[in-house]
Amino acid sequence: MRENQENDLDVVIVGAGLSGIGAAVHLQTHCPGKTYGILETRAAIGGTWDLYRYPGIRSDSDMHTLGYNFKPWRAEKAIADGPSILEYVNETADENDIRRHIRFQRRIEEASWSTEEARWTLKVACCDEPGKVESITCNMLLMCGGYFDYEKAYRPEFEGEEAFEGPMFHPQFWPEDLDYKGKRVIVIGSGATAMTVVPAMAEDAANVTMLQRSPTYVVSRPAKDALANGLRRFLPDTLAYAITRFKNVQFQSWMYKRTRTNPEKVKDLLLEEVRKHLGPDYDVEKHFTPSYNPWDQRLCLIPDADLFESIKAGKTTVVTDRIDCVTKKGIRLQSGDHLDADIIIVATGLEMKLLSGVDFSVDGEAVDFTETLAYKGMLYSDVPNMVQTFGYINASWTLRADLTAEYCCRLINRMDELGVRQCTPRLRDSDDGMTTRPWITDFSSGYMARAMHLFPKQGDKAPWLNTQDYKADKKMVRQEALEDGALTFSNSVPN
Repeated sequence: MRENQENDLDVVIVGAGLSGIGAAVHLQTHCPGKTYGILETRAAIGGTWDLYRYPGIRSDSDMHTLGYNFKPWRAEKAIADGPSILEYVNETADENDIRRHIRFQRRIEEASWSTEEARWTLKVACCDEPGKVESITCNMLLMCGGYFDYEKAYRPEFEGEEAFEGPMFHPQFWPEDLDYKGKRVIVIGSGATAMTVVPAMAEDAANVTMLQRSPTYVVSRPAKDALANGLRRFLPDTLAYAITRFKNVQFQSWMYKRTRTNPEKVKDLLLEEVRKHLGPDYDVEKHFTPSYNPWDQRLCLIPDADLFESIKAGKTTVVTDRIDCVTKKGIRLQSGDHLDADIIIVATGLEMKLLSGVDFSVDGEAVDFTETLAYKGMLYSDVPNMVQTFGYINASWTLRADLTAEYCCRLINRMDELGVRQCTPRLRDSDDGMTTRPWITDFSSGYMARAMHLFPKQGDKAPWLNTQDYKADKKMVRQEALEDGALTFSNSVPN
């Protein structure tokens, strides 16, 4: 019997956002006898959906695939706003009595594995009591903290910005008291955040300019899924949700495969849709035609063509140019033009953070994750009993989060069946000399490119692949044997 039952758990989940709450439900369902706790750095559930507070915050995936596989999305809008998603995550936690397992304002700083003890010892900082540190132990560690840094965003500095007379900030740190009604606003960037902020602010601002260095592919879809809303009138919610989810997964998969096999055709289709919305006189070539192929970077999804409608209404202007400098009254461009502004929003992207910034060690040796290989995109070579949740880049995050949680539960139950306490991916003799590749390939987005050198690698054959294939992953997680010669089960339970 261990001395401190409260701080000695079977499983620790890091993060109480979309992934962490989902993982807890899967754990309670599939491993009901296990004790667990959730460590959450912030003071609230929701992760990203609680952190971001900028106007128009919403999903860039449909909620029938971004939602959990065990909880139907019942709202009319499938492209949902941030508050609705946050409510969904909180509702999931409360329906499953998850909240009592969450330890808020607890940041894990170090994780040390002991083979002798078959346990992780976690050094946990108490954010609400500076200087206080707790020690928590567990057998299995499930990292669900997402992939970006909540304390720091990607924020390049621009020449002359100290002279600007108005507010200038990154949307990750949105001022609560910002009044932009009747103001001239410039939003620097052309990613998902900019596409969201611009039409939302344009409703009340004097005008909004989206200033981009280069264009992004933009796809409009109805905010409401007609099939989903129709099916719910005649079918139980769970069945209607399953049908809609299947339909949307199939469409996402088909669309992505088309971008790989026939990118020019997909490009033409996407740009033709933009032309239909903006008309023949709009310069789609300059403002909405990227230099790369579709899905080499993530497509930007907009609901009900809101950005295009804002442009047509004269509320929003898109400018494609480079910044020369920031001035007292706005931004001077390299073309020589000057954009007047009262507010400048620097929507230039995020900073990635590997495994929530935790320092890992195994039996006293620090783990350098750049020297590890990803095992099925969820575990890492020679690192025992640690599973990471990292969603798809070509589909909804939660599709993979659900599968990762299911896989973790299978591992836990299989260890019990075998009477062992440890599972560790290890390279086999047949893997010697295997070609290694970046953890994410064929994806050129800046936030990924800036951080890939810090991430684990993947190999050129299974199981050392970080796949981006939901159909294949679903079969692997639910049907394939866990013992494959690479995943080793060891460390017998003492008699």
